[in-house]
Parts: sequence; C-alpha cells; structure tokens
Amino acid sequence: MFRKLIATDNDIATTIVRLVLGVIFFAHGAQKTLGWFGGYGFTGTMGFFTGAMHIPIVFAFLAIIAEFLGGLGLIFGVLTRVAAFGIFCNMIVAVALVHGPFGFFMNWTGAQKGEGYEYHLLVLATTAFLMIRGAGAASVDRLLSSRADNRTHGFRGAGSSFAQRAAHDHTNAGEGAASQRLDDGRSRPSRETRAGCTQVDPK
Repeated sequence: MFRKLIATDNDIATTIVRLVLGVIFFAHGAQKTLGWFGGYGFTGTMGFFTGAMHIPIVFAFLAIIAEFLGGLGLIFGVLTRVAAFGIFCNMIVAVALVHGPFGFFMNWTGAQKGEGYEYHLLVLATTAFLMIRGAGAASVDRLLSSRADNRTHGFRGAGSSFAQRAAHDHTNAGEGAASQRLDDGRSRPSRETRAGCTQVDPK
C-alpha cells in the first residue's frame, strides 16, 4: 500500500507542476499558520474561520494544516498524493462554501462582491494530476520508490539465479546418472558372452 502511495516516475514536467503548486500553497499556509507574508497567523485565521465564516473548528484547523503541510509536502515531494489530496479537498470546500455564489470569474475589475472559482478549478485539476502521477523527479517519494524497486529487483534476481542454479544442478545430476548407467552397461558382459565363456571345448 505504501509503495503504491509513493510510486512515481522521473518526469521533470511533473516536478515543475509540483514545485509551483507547493510554493503557492506554502505561502498561503504560512500566512495562516505563522503570520508570514502579511497573514493573520494561526489564532487570527482560526478566529476568522470560526467566527466570521462560521466554519466548524475541526474543518478550520484541517484547512490551515492542509495548505501549510500540503505545500511543504509538495515542495519536497513527501507523500505527494496525500498532500495533493488535502489541498484538493480544501479547494472543494472553498468553492462549495465561499466562492461558488460569486460565479466563475475572479474579481478582476472589482465589480463583483467576491472572487469566483476559476482559480480553484485550476488547483483541482493540478492536484488531480499529481494524485495520478505522483511527485516526479527530485522528490523524496522518487528516492524511496526507486530504492524499493531496486530491492524488489534484487530479490527477484536472486530468486531467478537460485532457480537457474538448481535446474543446472538437476540437469547435471541427471546426465551423470545416465552416463553412469551407460558405463555400467558397457563394462558388464552380456549373458551370451558369459555363457560362451563357461562352455568347455570337448577336444
């Protein structure tokens, strides 16, 4: 199960997608968790989510953690599918509870009452891609999965060599036994020869 979770190829394009998304969500998560980049920090964000937006405290906490730890997970490629799934769920909730009523487009002109969900659709598509493909190159997941594959191939190679050696020994044993029987047959005189040797010349 864990091997399937971290399995990935060495694709550079996947790495670029993962890193860009990871940087974006780490920045947003750091605003909400640490107060960096002009954010409110953990206490302020939790108060806004639970007070102004009336989000249950459990879901507010999960939303903050999904962005912060999910962003870190994507940057380093650690449990990439789990990190992408957390952000995916976060975007679903954001569209359903906040941005859905404001339509598709973001508030580019300032005429809308809120931001639409076009950005969230891009994130949903990107996280879905990462859940399917994994972390790609230059990731912890790639390092762990390649080591696991090498161990598996080593075990298979050892098993194959053992089977080939056993078959070879069995073949040699069979050929030796057949050769021994042939030699015994040649060295043992036939019944007629033994009978002729025992007859006495009447002269």
